[in-house]
Amino acid sequence: MEFAGALRQAVQDSGLTLERIRHRLGQRGLAVSVATLSYWQRGRSRPRSRAVVAMLEEVLRVPAGTLTELLDDPAPAAVPAPGAPGRAGPVRAAAPGGGRGRAAAGLWSDPARYAGLVAQLDRSGDHRLERLSRHDLYRLGLDRRPLTLTVREVLRATGDDIDRVVCAHPVPAIPEGPELGGLRYCRPGRIRRGGGLFAFELVLDRVLAAGDTAVVEYELHLPPGGPEHLDYQRRFPRPVRDYLAVVQFHADMFPARCYGFSRETGDAPKRRAAELWIGTSGSAHLAVGDVRRGILGIEWEWD
Repeated sequence: MEFAGALRQAVQDSGLTLERIRHRLGQRGLAVSVATLSYWQRGRSRPRSRAVVAMLEEVLRVPAGTLTELLDDPAPAAVPAPGAPGRAGPVRAAAPGGGRGRAAAGLWSDPARYAGLVAQLDRSGDHRLERLSRHDLYRLGLDRRPLTLTVREVLRATGDDIDRVVCAHPVPAIPEGPELGGLRYCRPGRIRRGGGLFAFELVLDRVLAAGDTAVVEYELHLPPGGPEHLDYQRRFPRPVRDYLAVVQFHADMFPARCYGFSRETGDAPKRRAAELWIGTSGSAHLAVGDVRRGILGIEWEWD
């Protein structure tokens, strides 16, 4: 369904007038005119702010994502343009394709399994959290298999009464799953795993009001015996202003080459971008600003 039609249906189902909707948005600190709301539901214009639409979902009492998932995304991700190693060149957007209405579940190889797993967690505040930055450090051992993933995120609330965030990662489908540890500025909530997925809540150290920021840090200790990995990829169901991925190789096991890449969905082909420099520290990194939806990652070749 198009955004305008979905909004029109949600307004009708709510029983609220456009004036009443405008008033309730105003109580939440958002100034949206009745004329603008009318234009949106008639398809004459579209919202530019996902945060406003997320608040509109709250006012209309529809599930999170009902309207925000129908907004156009100009690009799934931004990756460095091809260039010489260590010279990423200007950042360009990956070519758009099928962006409209692309659900978060579509970023995973098994969307139904992902949706079923995260449905067991409290995601009521997720659509009211702006992702300011996300930094990943992925460590590999001498056997070329992953050891740990360390993550730091900076979040900002666009609404009140937010006390947690939900995280999800693909993991090897082996009996001994990853362990969550290294938590800072948060504590663990509910944890769910299965079928190559690991999802969990991080409970913040305070309840956020609109405009408040929070930092969370955590580490996944990946079990031994998993498959050898040739890439690290991060899924972005929501925009992130600043993203940094660092892959740290073992001091005695450097790859021959590393590349950045992007994908639009979990089953879409990779689009390789710049070759990434492997420094004397044995690491390669990918730094991207204003990431939209999609998948970004680093891949490597051993010979």
